Parts: sequence; C-alpha cells; structure tokens
Amino acid sequence: MLDTPFLEDRHLQLAERVDRFVSERLRKEEPGENEDEHARALVGSLAENGLLDYTVPDLTDEGASALDVRSMCIIREHLAYESSLADLMCTMQGLGSFPLTLAGSEDIKRRFLPLVRDGKAIAAFAITEPEAGSDVAAVRTTARRDGDAYVLDGQKTFISNAGLADFYTVFAKTDPETGSRGLSAFVVERDAPGFSFEEKIELIAPHPIGRIAFDGCRVSAANLLGEEGQGFKIAMATLDTFRPTVGAAAAGLAWRALDEAIDYAKRRVQFGRPIAEFQATQMKLAEMATELDAARLLVYRAAWMKEIGTGRVTLESAMAKLFATEAAQRIIDAAVQIHGGMGVVRGSVVERLYREVRALRIYEGTSEIQKLVIAGQLLKD
Repeated sequence: MLDTPFLEDRHLQLAERVDRFVSERLRKEEPGENEDEHARALVGSLAENGLLDYTVPDLTDEGASALDVRSMCIIREHLAYESSLADLMCTMQGLGSFPLTLAGSEDIKRRFLPLVRDGKAIAAFAITEPEAGSDVAAVRTTARRDGDAYVLDGQKTFISNAGLADFYTVFAKTDPETGSRGLSAFVVERDAPGFSFEEKIELIAPHPIGRIAFDGCRVSAANLLGEEGQGFKIAMATLDTFRPTVGAAAAGLAWRALDEAIDYAKRRVQFGRPIAEFQATQMKLAEMATELDAARLLVYRAAWMKEIGTGRVTLESAMAKLFATEAAQRIIDAAVQIHGGMGVVRGSVVERLYREVRALRIYEGTSEIQKLVIAGQLLKD
C-alpha cells in the first residue's frame, strides 16, 4: 500500500491488521462449491475480525457519525489483493446500509445497522432495472401509498446479494411523472409479502448477483428513507461516498497483478536469461507501477476530502473511480502479457484477476458516466 500524505498512522495500523486477516483466514479458507454459502461465511469472518465495524458509522444519542472512507478504502484494497468476493461482501454491507445512515429514522438505524456490523444481516442496494442502468430517471418500479404502508411493483436486475440479502435498499418512483425527482428509497426485508428473488445471474467471476421482483409488495411507511422524492439525492450521496472505495478495490487487484508480474519476470527464463532483464519487460513494469501509485493517490485524496468535510466530492470521487478502474484493467492486461501463455491458463492468478477486474469499470457508474460527471462538474457556472 502506498504511504500517502492522505493517511494517518491509524490507517497504516489498519492495513497491517487486514493483512493478518488475509494471511491467517482468507488464504486458508476453502471456497467450496456453493457460492452463497461461501459469501455468508465470509461475512461472518469479516464481522468476527471487526472489519465490518468500518462499514457502519457509530451510533450515538446525537445520531450516526461520518463513515470512515479512508479506512474502507484500505480494507477494500487489501481484501481485493487476495479475494474479490471477500471485498464484495465487505463493501456491500456498507453500500446497502449507507442510505439508512443518511436518511433512515432512528428506529430504522437501530434496527438494522448493528445487525449489519455484526454480520447478522446481509445488505443489498437495489436501483438497477432491465430498462434503467446508467439512466436512473428511467426507473419503472413504483411505490404507491396505501394507508400506513407503501405498495411496490416492479423488477430489479444485476443486484449484488440478490437472494442472499436479509434486506434491500430499494429505489422506486412515488411520483412516476417527474423523472428522478419522483424517486424515493425504502428498506424492504426479504420476507416482505410480495417480494421475490427471481433468479441468479452468472458472471465471469464469483459474484452473488441476480434479479428480484415486487408484486404488490407491502412495506411499512416507516421504512421510507427520508421523504418522498429524496431517493435520487440519497442514491447520489451514497455513490459519491463509495466510488473512491471502488477505486481502492481496483488498486488491490492491480497491486496483486504487479506483484505476480514481477515475480514471474524474475523466474521466467527466455533466450538464456530472466525476462526481467529485457528492457521491454522493465518498461512495462515501470508503467504498471506508476499507474498504480497514481490511482492510489486519486483514491485516497477523494476519501480524505470526503472525511474532512470539504462539501460534495462528486468530481474527485468520479476521477478516482474512473482512473483507478481503467488503470487496473491496463495493469492486469500487462501482467497477463508478461506471463505469456501462462497468463491465459484457467486458474492462474492473473487470469482470475483479468476476469475479476472487468466489472469494476461498469458498476457504481460506468467509466463513460464518470466522464460525464467530471465534465458536468467542470462546466458548472
């Protein structure tokens, strides 16, 4: 991990702690055949080792404190170095529950957040639909007030932890005629009448993800987060907070790829000497290392700015997410190239990384959307 001016001693100590967890627990765990069971076991291990403490702010009589974004970045970078699934399960506890921290009632916070921290409830964030990905205003799921409840109808897809989560933060239209301004957010528990898990979606890398549906799904009016029409604001504030952590996960994958490439280049002999002695290999490694450090600096700058309270960090978060994920793709591709034929052998580390990194350029806002966000911020009056 890069020791930057944006980190304090406590962050470096946390990095050592996560490294111990990785070496003592993650590397010794056998994944097994059932991905969902493995994912649940990882949540338990993360909670047991206190790492889920960082996914939920502390609750006091005055309310919830701010999320420790820099610590989340450190945890994600070090988990991703070893296991993308462990990284995913950790961050989804934060992403799925953070809207509750932002806008939930005190009762909602005290009901759900301690369960998230203790690994006793798995969280999910449900906004994407078959016809609404980058275009959040196109959400078609509706929420109609009916007495002391809301009735939800619609479908969500590409939802991480679908079928696994104990509750979902769901975004639905309470006013379908007003685009994103009509979007509201709700907590929907897995046993809510009218809620169903439809199917699992198989991806190119391990990831519990799928489709969920709402057919006259009734949830208490108390499960509304904030007020009607605040859903878009809640969603964007959540993504602003977590986008730097996506960049941190990308840095973790790229860091592992660089280490694997250096080790292989030293061992692989061609034309009578290690390929590390060839300038072509050295230049590639130099570019990989430079891009990795640049990505980390952008990531931890955005996280630092979010924590010190400089206001919205939409620009910095988008830059961090964009650059880090795109750089990680390039770094891992270069690692595969250095490995040659071994780089595309199923089961090799760099082959796994190549599959795992691809989704990071899509979820929580595609690279193209990040560019539009950045340009929009630059062109503000």
